[in-house]
Amino acid sequence: MPLMTQLRELFPSKWSLFIFIAYMALFINQGLLVTATKKEDNSYSYNSVTVVLLAEVTKLFMSSLIYLQEHKWRVQDLLEDICTHRRALLYYTVPAGLYCVYNILTFTNLAAFDPTTYFLLLQLRVVVTGVTFQVLFKKKLTSRQWLSLLLLTVGCIIKQLNTGPASASSSDWLRGIFSFNIILILVQVFCSCFAGVYNEYLLKHQAVEVHIMLQNMFLYVDSIVAATLALWLRGQLGTALTGEALRSILHPAVLAIVLNNACIGIVTCFFLHSLNSILKTFASALELMFTAVLCWLIFGIPVYLNTVVAIAVVSVAICVYSQQPVRNPPATAVHTAPNPEQAQSLVQQI
Repeated sequence: MPLMTQLRELFPSKWSLFIFIAYMALFINQGLLVTATKKEDNSYSYNSVTVVLLAEVTKLFMSSLIYLQEHKWRVQDLLEDICTHRRALLYYTVPAGLYCVYNILTFTNLAAFDPTTYFLLLQLRVVVTGVTFQVLFKKKLTSRQWLSLLLLTVGCIIKQLNTGPASASSSDWLRGIFSFNIILILVQVFCSCFAGVYNEYLLKHQAVEVHIMLQNMFLYVDSIVAATLALWLRGQLGTALTGEALRSILHPAVLAIVLNNACIGIVTCFFLHSLNSILKTFASALELMFTAVLCWLIFGIPVYLNTVVAIAVVSVAICVYSQQPVRNPPATAVHTAPNPEQAQSLVQQI
């Protein structure tokens, strides 16, 4: 099949190609921005939970604007929809809490790993999602899917090897593999996977009749509550929104993190609507390659042979998995979806 024909099948419109590129660019940019705001001791001069909270507020604002723009700015329609589907607000407390933990761990793990290693380790979520599906939906993984799991695990271990000029001893390598930061990465992967599976369940069962932007609004309201609770648990609720704390956030790079995080939420929604999960795994593989090159160019983080080999192995694993991905049952009803062209116009206005 000619290349152009394949591309047209993958990207049926210019909008879908734009979404694919934007999805990759935003995720790569998030890792680079967070890395750029680290201090020399790998800490941050701002409260990461406050940044997550402001990002969720921004997502809520953008989702509300897209909903109202599609409904010709009739606020009454929004209020009626909220009252009609108010139970869905409770459904989204679980994924909201998990996404909150995921976003907070983004800062923690990027302080411990370079962006390339971070994105590589996050690829575990591709197969962890499959395992989660097997447990929750009682679907056995095929031999091809288990092969992808093995390749992905090998790729992550290879990336942890230090093949640079200052190679560590075997004991240092083992401590790197089984460090506490690896546990945090696994927690972040679990939060991402389980929240995604649960969101899929809500979309196709519990909240199937709710407008997709209203679902986003419910999710972000719950996320704001979760982020506020996280601040309270950390004993930072009283200081997170003080003048000094806000001034630390009012820095161009930090504000860019907030806006970029908000755009990720909106673009991911349109990605799943306009494209499919197979392309999403390919986008994740491409993120690894671009992140490694950009970190080398921007931060001077060297790209060793083990990184190149690991990226190749993980890319093969993702390709193998994408040929036979685990699928959820189809939706029992058709939910109202946003108009991508209207959303594109609104994003340009913002």
